[in-house]
Amino acid sequence: MMSKRILSIFAAILLGVVALVVIYNLPPVNQRLAWRVDNLRTQVRYALNPPDEAIFVPQESTPVPAAPATETTIPTPPAATATLTGPTPTQKPSPTPTLTATPLPEKMALDGVVYVDQHNRWNYCGPANLTMALNFWGWEGDRDDVAAVVKPGIEDPNLDFIQRGKLDKNVMPYEMLDFVRDYTDYNIVVRSGGDLDLVKNLVANGFPVLIEKGYYEADYTGKIAWLGHYLFVTGYDETQNAFIVQDAYLKPGQDMLSDYESFTEGWRSFNYLFMVIYPPEREADVFNILGPWADPSWADQHALETAAAETEQLTGIDKFFAWFNQGTSLVNLQRYGEAAGAYDQAFQLYSQLGSDDTQRPYRIMWYQTGPYWAYFYSGRYQDTINLADTTLYETISEPTLEESLYWRGQAYLALGQTENALADFRESVRLNPNFTPGIQMLIQLGGN
Repeated sequence: MMSKRILSIFAAILLGVVALVVIYNLPPVNQRLAWRVDNLRTQVRYALNPPDEAIFVPQESTPVPAAPATETTIPTPPAATATLTGPTPTQKPSPTPTLTATPLPEKMALDGVVYVDQHNRWNYCGPANLTMALNFWGWEGDRDDVAAVVKPGIEDPNLDFIQRGKLDKNVMPYEMLDFVRDYTDYNIVVRSGGDLDLVKNLVANGFPVLIEKGYYEADYTGKIAWLGHYLFVTGYDETQNAFIVQDAYLKPGQDMLSDYESFTEGWRSFNYLFMVIYPPEREADVFNILGPWADPSWADQHALETAAAETEQLTGIDKFFAWFNQGTSLVNLQRYGEAAGAYDQAFQLYSQLGSDDTQRPYRIMWYQTGPYWAYFYSGRYQDTINLADTTLYETISEPTLEESLYWRGQAYLALGQTENALADFRESVRLNPNFTPGIQMLIQLGGN
């Protein structure tokens, strides 16, 4: 009798579990609850395996810079400078900065700014900020129009548009550049090595500036952590030593003040990268203000010199960012062997930082891929794989970074592991159906 009762209880529990699973997977219910379940899963995973404790240790060395592989051996990824190129200057840049000679006004706040937030969406600061930059010039699209191209999400009929894009953690600068060029009538320049005076000059002359920066904030798991973020600069106030910015994340985020010191500190973690969007007929004005930054090679060299100086001046996490930036600038200059050495220094410093979120920016490879370029093109294929493995399995709750999968696939291919490479390329495209590098590799290998 007792065994029958136990079996009945067990059967009831089993039926209850099955019923809950069925109910949970009904589209209306799933769309309401999935994000809560994902958040709980992430918190449990991070509690068991703290991502700030994940350490990548380079195993190989780069005695001399290696030339990029030719197409007959390893399929060549997109150009290393793809994220840092703009329209060809209409005039030869000056060898030294020659910004406007007219004294700048003490205060400037651009009119016509349309604030766009990223609320009620996942990882939407890229689409929101790009929409603000385009709306300023009269573009009539919205943040979802941008996201449909730059972060379309997985093709799952059981998910709505918002939930499909949840796994895409970041929109890269090159994706924003491609959107402007391919889907609008506007022009864009993307450069590294910017400075405060240049931003002020651009704003004072009527051109808002979009920057990429790092900052510390409570993420959706509730932990204070370093994250990447885009910020739209629409003014400045010298009396308060601050920029006027539009922050798509914060509430309220409109017309906020960002003091120059904090602004610089956050901007440093992305190599002082900035973007300017403008109508084609204003190109001469933009390049006149940019001066030497009109030449992307000059900008990369300037960024390299800035980073090299900061490696000598700074300490702690700022020194880590400086070494990382040095590697990124060297990658953009296609000096891959030197870049690999700089990243080795950065990762060594990273391992020595305090093991907490406010010291170890474990998300950095979600937003920047320079180390993959450096290690791959230096022939350090195993380090490329190891870095991707650390990023995909130890710093994130699910391995959903298409760029990391792509570069691991490239390294697998270089080592003759074609099936592993194909699996990574397929997964990169599943996660982002518009991910051109992965699509190109599948076409080239006949694996689509």
